[in-house]
Amino acid sequence: MPDYFHGYSVVGLVAVVGVLFVGAAFSAGRLLRPVVPTREKMLTYECGVDPVGEGWAHTQVRYYVYAFLYVVFAVDSVFLFPWATVFAAPGFGGITLAEMFVFLGFLAVGLLYAYKKGVLEWT
Repeated sequence: MPDYFHGYSVVGLVAVVGVLFVGAAFSAGRLLRPVVPTREKMLTYECGVDPVGEGWAHTQVRYYVYAFLYVVFAVDSVFLFPWATVFAAPGFGGITLAEMFVFLGFLAVGLLYAYKKGVLEWT
């Protein structure tokens, strides 16, 4: 039984040391930095240009959909390369082929959804 908890105690010790290290770094940063607030330092920084108007900007939702599509195809490519190496190994052909068709089916549903929403049209 002691060997069972040894792995958890090591993980717990590393987590505690990590939290203490982050706390020490934040505390040292707070103690060592100069604190001289001025009006100019409290302004929002916009690439060297003085801010004009409100700080709230509207973003179009379609940019999020483009990011979603990128993630879908990035995950697809990350999964396809290891799959190709496993598919070539003896004894894994049928199982890995079925798994890949399930995975590609999910991706096809996502692509079909994007197509139906008109996201893939550049108008």
